Amino acid sequence: MLLLIKSRNSCDERTMKALRIHIKGWTASFRFPGFISGYQPTLPVPPLSTVYGLISAAKGELVGPEEVSIGYVFTSEGKAVDIEVIYELSPGLKAKSNVVKREFLFNPELCLYINDLSYELYFRRPYYPLLLGRSGDLASVVEIKEVELKEAKNLELGKTILPFWVEGSHGLVQALPTYFTDTIPRKAVGVKTYLMMDEFFTYPEKCPHDGEKGWGVWFHK
Repeated sequence: MLLLIKSRNSCDERTMKALRIHIKGWTASFRFPGFISGYQPTLPVPPLSTVYGLISAAKGELVGPEEVSIGYVFTSEGKAVDIEVIYELSPGLKAKSNVVKREFLFNPELCLYINDLSYELYFRRPYYPLLLGRSGDLASVVEIKEVELKEAKNLELGKTILPFWVEGSHGLVQALPTYFTDTIPRKAVGVKTYLMMDEFFTYPEKCPHDGEKGWGVWFHK
């Protein structure tokens, strides 16, 4: 489903310092909510819950929007389909094997922006392995840099997740959680409607701008 709508307000309107963490992997896969069995498509960009999960893995404890504000830009070189064997449990803990098709993104890259500069320590030496999706989607940090983001208008914004009301935005509409609790079972927190933007568009309002990369950064709070 594609949607094009008007904005109610703009991004953060101040010059700010942020930590930019460049993360690369070989594969990434972000599950569509509601797809339990059968063909498994991937979302085009990671949801907030995946990114907060990655930050939590680096720190070694649960991190949510109350601790840090984040923005990110995600790219990949293409999409393909893999075949994998899964084991389905039935009553009585009997397991049977099945084969499913799963989409994945090739050579993903994530530029993650965090408003707390102290998080550099956690990404220098992550507590747990960093993942871009599933347990097999291992990723590594290739650069950590402190950057200054200056407010600008008419900039390139996209390849990220945005609130559905952002002016000029368009993309796949999904109701997604902000993060998951670390309880058993896990619980989804802060479910909202988002647009999954897999391309850039010209955003007319003010927004933090990374001059080195040439794109805007939408911070989620």
